[in-house]
Amino acid sequence: MEKRINAPIEKEAARSLRAGDFVYIDGTIYTARDAAHKRMLEALEKGETLPIDMEGTVIYYMGPSPAREGRPIGSAGPTTASRMDKYTPTLLDMGMGAMIGKGKRSPQVVEGIVRNGAVYLAAIGGAGALLSKCIRESEIVAYEDLGTEAIRKLTVEGFPAIVVIDSEGNNLYETALEEYRTL
Repeated sequence: MEKRINAPIEKEAARSLRAGDFVYIDGTIYTARDAAHKRMLEALEKGETLPIDMEGTVIYYMGPSPAREGRPIGSAGPTTASRMDKYTPTLLDMGMGAMIGKGKRSPQVVEGIVRNGAVYLAAIGGAGALLSKCIRESEIVAYEDLGTEAIRKLTVEGFPAIVVIDSEGNNLYETALEEYRTL
């Protein structure tokens, strides 16, 4: 099923999505990869606040290439999500509503998704140039010293993704394999 969702994502909207749904995202999402996640968790351990409000936040695991003239961002393809797995349950418990990446997630992340009514979305790897066309604005909001791993605030319109793990723990990577095996 195709759906259009807004970001940040409300709990009700996240819970309405099912593994296998195609979604188009409009609104504000943030980028963060390993180094930014590590720094956010270190800040929490020190009792500091995070540079972004996690409530309903959609985090895209992506580090862009440099923008060409006249464009807000360069190629913007997804990064392998499992690299963020050790940090993700904490951010989910703080209200993060969705993540966009590629690849499988750990059982701990799946538990956090279910516990918090969130979702994991996949963007198509290798399609970074096409995905960048859905990004209208890009602004570094934290950790500029991390370069491509800085946290960026993106304004997106019609950003395509697929629901891989829904709020009930249904996992498209598993169900699709089973379906394929029965063919």
